[in-house]
Amino acid sequence: MEKQYKVGIVGATGMVGQRFVTLLENHPWFKLTVLAASGRSAGKTYEEAVGPRWAMTVPMPESVKKMVVLDASKVEEVASQVDFIFCAVNMPKDEIKALEEAYAKAECPVVSNNSANRFTPDVPMVVPEINADHIAIIPAQRKRLGTKRGFIAVKSNCSLQSYVPALHPLMKGFRRQQGSGLHLSGHFRCRQDLRPDA
Repeated sequence: MEKQYKVGIVGATGMVGQRFVTLLENHPWFKLTVLAASGRSAGKTYEEAVGPRWAMTVPMPESVKKMVVLDASKVEEVASQVDFIFCAVNMPKDEIKALEEAYAKAECPVVSNNSANRFTPDVPMVVPEINADHIAIIPAQRKRLGTKRGFIAVKSNCSLQSYVPALHPLMKGFRRQQGSGLHLSGHFRCRQDLRPDA
């Protein structure tokens, strides 16, 4: 991949934001350009803002220590510097929804780690290995928001993202029969001579 997308982390000083920082270090596709957090952290270097609350098992990347944290509520300022944001804020759900929609309406795509929009009908919850096609709902969301480029997509919760990819191939072996629930297809049936009671 030639292009590196400029990304920001909104909620960068919290535990999930810190995890994003470590995951984005030296990433081949994404260049971490903006770190944003609450007004309490804004104006400080990332190292000062996080201080002793750094909770990762690896050291804070040198590349972010001196980055100045922006105020996440200054949507236009943050959005103008990135191709999209990862949202990891820790706020009440109604405030998260409002903030994420503000970024989307500023034509800044949002990839959210939060649960606030998981039940919004036109916001896709994507597990890429399983349902990447769910992003097809984004044009409907853009119509509702009145955007051309901005949108919100969410990831599933931690439990789902860990076991659903493992279960998905097994589910392909199931088929739904009208009125009778799920059934194993032939290739998952236990051979008679391999059953322990045979």
